[in-house]
Amino acid sequence: MNKAYSDNRTIQILIAVLKGHGIRKVVVSPGTTNFMFVASIQNDEWFEIRSSADERSAAYIACGWAAETREPVVISCTGATASRNYLPALTEAYYRKLPVLALTSMNNSALPGNNIPQIIDYSKFPADVVKISVSISDVYDGASEKKCVILANKAVLELFRTGGGPAHIHLMTKMSDEFNTKTLPVSRIIKRYQYADTLPDISIYARIGIYLGSHDPFSKELTEYMEGFCNQYHSVVLCDHTSNYKGKHRFHSSYVAAQEYLRREDYVFDLIIDLGEVSGDYYQFDVNEVWRVSVDGEIKDRFGKLTNVFEMDEKSFFRYYSALEVKRRKREDMLKKLTETDEGLRRNTPDLPFSNIWIAKNSSMLLPMGSVVHFGILNSLRAWNFFEIPESVYSYCNVGGFGIDGGLSSLIGASFADDEKLYFCFLGDLAFFYDLNAIGNRHVGNNVRIMVINNGKGTEFRNYSHPAAVMGNAADDYVAAAGHYGEKSHSLLRHYAEDLKFQYLAANNKNEFLEKINVFMEPRLTAQPILMEVFTDSEDESKALNMIRTVIPQPKAKALLKNAIGEKHYKAFAKKMRRK
Repeated sequence: MNKAYSDNRTIQILIAVLKGHGIRKVVVSPGTTNFMFVASIQNDEWFEIRSSADERSAAYIACGWAAETREPVVISCTGATASRNYLPALTEAYYRKLPVLALTSMNNSALPGNNIPQIIDYSKFPADVVKISVSISDVYDGASEKKCVILANKAVLELFRTGGGPAHIHLMTKMSDEFNTKTLPVSRIIKRYQYADTLPDISIYARIGIYLGSHDPFSKELTEYMEGFCNQYHSVVLCDHTSNYKGKHRFHSSYVAAQEYLRREDYVFDLIIDLGEVSGDYYQFDVNEVWRVSVDGEIKDRFGKLTNVFEMDEKSFFRYYSALEVKRRKREDMLKKLTETDEGLRRNTPDLPFSNIWIAKNSSMLLPMGSVVHFGILNSLRAWNFFEIPESVYSYCNVGGFGIDGGLSSLIGASFADDEKLYFCFLGDLAFFYDLNAIGNRHVGNNVRIMVINNGKGTEFRNYSHPAAVMGNAADDYVAAAGHYGEKSHSLLRHYAEDLKFQYLAANNKNEFLEKINVFMEPRLTAQPILMEVFTDSEDESKALNMIRTVIPQPKAKALLKNAIGEKHYKAFAKKMRRK
């Protein structure tokens, strides 16, 4: 047999990840389903391999080897009852915090429970056997490769986390007897850092940004540390309305990042510091590498470029890097660059049709000082993310589970916190009617303001950029689900709201909206809570989204070709064409 690695991509990635984390020691047991892994590593001098025909003994050998060397040890066997013999030693490793990584291998062409030989159920483990168990299948495209890389790193990192302990990877791969791969793929290695560790060098990166998903409001102290970091590294804090960051280096990024014809190569970050949780802002800039900072220390690969996880609070991270003496180097002021681009877009924003986006544009800066806003997903949050709101206003959205349910109830619950503060909610008709009962709660106070953008359907599915757009009007039947909740009735919600002692307002066009918006935005508490219903059309909603995303016009064919193939290849192509 050639001295090479298995042609199975999953096996190659796994081996590359083990080597990337410096793991050398392996105890193998004979078997068929694990032979691709075993044959591959025995051809690689990096690994120190020992054989044990008895899996129970093999796992205990790994315990002794790991305890003596304080290094992780891999054990490999087939996925049938042989692997069950690992349990006693893995239990030992669990209680002694020994870094033993169990690799069990199974042919992925069969499912457990179908009377197929050597296929058993791995869905449940005793609580004190391994710290983590992941299943990795065959790699067949970019998404499956990304998943394989993340899961392999996740399992390996758990060997060292919180004192260490055993982990498990269940390999479900098709058998292959081809060993022609001479070089392992360059697989991404994800590392985890904690308070006592020596943290990696950040001075090598030129364009550094901070990305903020949904986040609680920032303390003054944390804001100062982040601003100090931004000053030192010429960084920018990329935010949306759920980020709740109010520092000087804050940049509301949706408008620029959403541009379909933006020269994205001009805005690539070398490094993004990733903070916060799920973001409802789908528009992002490109990045080469990502560091995530969170006290949970979990691998959350938002950009698909994660390399380091810092299991620590954000204040400690920024305090450390802000205090470093860094070498002077040329760093582009990304805040200035992005701000200039954003200002250019806003100067050229076209006259939008009456829509959720137009409403946000003409309402955002009218929000009373010190108020709180809740947005519905997806259309309302996206529309408002194109525009700034007053600095004193904090905003939220149910982006955790990211469903349309519960937006009103969350608003009502928040409004109980302070009877003297105004709480606003902007959401679409489907989200509103889904949670309709919330406004009937007898504790609803006069500090509540709700705006319902009623387009009579899930207009998201009629947007030009949605996959269902190809269906045209047919999408209304069952995809966009038009026709529910009164089909844009002008009396249904009015009567309901008024019977519940709400002041009801309605607008059917721009003029009516502008006449009534100041009543809705009245900064003082009114005698009643207010509900404003605004009737829009799905075609106008789609048109507005297209217009706001194409303020930068589509480049001509020449520019498109140059961007696609690069300056060097374009010149060669043009020279060749001139000769013809």
